Amino acid sequence: MIEFRNISKVYKMGEVEFVALKGVFITVQKGDFISIMGPSGSGKSTLMNIIGCLDTPTEGSYYLEGKNVSGLTFDQLSTIRNRKVGFVFQNFNLLPYASAYENIELPMLFNGKKGAERKARVNELLEMVGLAPWAKHRPTEMSGGQQQRVAIARALAMDPPI
Repeated sequence: MIEFRNISKVYKMGEVEFVALKGVFITVQKGDFISIMGPSGSGKSTLMNIIGCLDTPTEGSYYLEGKNVSGLTFDQLSTIRNRKVGFVFQNFNLLPYASAYENIELPMLFNGKKGAERKARVNELLEMVGLAPWAKHRPTEMSGGQQQRVAIARALAMDPPI
């Protein structure tokens, strides 16, 4: 399902180059559960950003479900990200002026889900993360733990395989 073949990522800042990943090979099959661990600055976030189609490798090939996504356009990566990847960001990236309900609903709006289907799925997810009573509350009215659960529910909204 996920395969990295000799993935490298180099960030350039003027004349300075920073190697975040070098020669990474990974194969993750459907149903596998993995953990990515390492010290600060070891490339964990870069690795996750490439897996999540938020960034592209400098070198190497990334195959997702057998398709090489390394050279795809921003729009193509965005489509894959919307349909295939559930991502919970470190800072959650919730829309501050949208309710918990609206934050969870957002990926479904982007993917053209019908109103009744969206409503049922959002309510199911709010129940799953224990936030049904908080559906109308904005992130600024919630604790950090509650915001994290909204972000988790949003990541699961499209039932992504990753």
